[in-house]
Amino acid sequence: MDLLNTLVEKGLRRELPTREEALAVLATSDDELLDVVAAAGKVRRQWFGRRVKLNYLVNLKSGLCPEDCSYCSQRLGSKAEILKYTWLKPDEASKAAAAGVAGGAKRVCLVASGRGPTDRDVARVGETIAAIKEQNEGVEVCACLGLLAEGQAEKLREAGADAYNHNLNTSEATYGQITKTHTYADRVDTVQKAHAAGLSACSGLIAGMGESDEDLVDVVYSLRELDSDSVPVNFLIPFEGTPLAKEWNLTPQRCLRILAMVRFVCPDVEVRIAGGREVHLRSMQPLALHIANSIFLGDYLTSEGQAGQADLDMIADAGFEVEGAGTTTLPAHRADAAAAAPAGGMCGSSAGGCGSAADAEAGAGAHGCGSACGGCSGHAEQAPAPAQAEAGEVRSDLVAVRRRGAGTDVAPNA
Repeated sequence: MDLLNTLVEKGLRRELPTREEALAVLATSDDELLDVVAAAGKVRRQWFGRRVKLNYLVNLKSGLCPEDCSYCSQRLGSKAEILKYTWLKPDEASKAAAAGVAGGAKRVCLVASGRGPTDRDVARVGETIAAIKEQNEGVEVCACLGLLAEGQAEKLREAGADAYNHNLNTSEATYGQITKTHTYADRVDTVQKAHAAGLSACSGLIAGMGESDEDLVDVVYSLRELDSDSVPVNFLIPFEGTPLAKEWNLTPQRCLRILAMVRFVCPDVEVRIAGGREVHLRSMQPLALHIANSIFLGDYLTSEGQAGQADLDMIADAGFEVEGAGTTTLPAHRADAAAAAPAGGMCGSSAGGCGSAADAEAGAGAHGCGSACGGCSGHAEQAPAPAQAEAGEVRSDLVAVRRRGAGTDVAPNA
């Protein structure tokens, strides 16, 4: 296809595709799907080889969020029967993080529900970051605490945070239909605060909330403009007890097209398959590794994911390798630019490289650390997914609430 050849050439040059080209990727047929994956794979291998970065989520504070994000099981008014607990102590969080690092995770993502942290919360997270780094040499720590006030990003960086996650989730035009307690502009402001403080910015999206192709392209172009280093792509898990419980709009093929579009628009950034991959990609997860270069290991914020060992086996069987702690994730031009940028400068490529992460839970509260809180959910290993869930019905059999790991006395799934 001329379209795919053009997109590969542009991706290798870090050149932005046209909106029409990005929309055309989403409109390709199932007969063309493997060609789309192969084309995106050429761009992925140019900048990231066959490496897969593993990330691990620790939910520091679960549930009882005052925000009304429709996709989130921790939202105001949620009837989802998730774990609810207040802040983990630094040693508890460090112990939880160690399980992920032992499983091969290179980055630990610390997430807390809520609109945004108080200064006391920021200090508390700083103590947790110190505890984690003391016990796990070389680990990266990303904080995901919601909307940031002035000076808080700088305090997190001083405490040792490497990155900050705050997802845009959907397009500006449709954001008000998903959340009313804060705005799209609020989210953009927080990503910019993280950049300005010298933190690596991680910001992504949630697909499957009823958005149009145009909405998906809009949000990905916005992420590129924000120049985040990491873009988590979450696939909505319609969590029972949330307003989007009946939104089953995704197929494995649709998910692969979305990932490919993100890769073509953001060729040289960390594209992460985040929440919902087990439910929506299912047996096609290995194909997604040819497009994305990063995944979450184990469970998500409020839902269970695929077994950690199954992830490691999948990566090896597909011919990829886990990225080691001594390897720089980003291509040299982005890593060098980030290292040279003073606090207050933008990090990223001269081509305006793209954005970053998500648990949608991209949606724990007003934030989202790449893990489908939008479904903050993954699926239980014992609950096989059907060929396609029907739209308009609640499918609680496809999601499993997390009952292990952080906040429990049960060993984590890492």
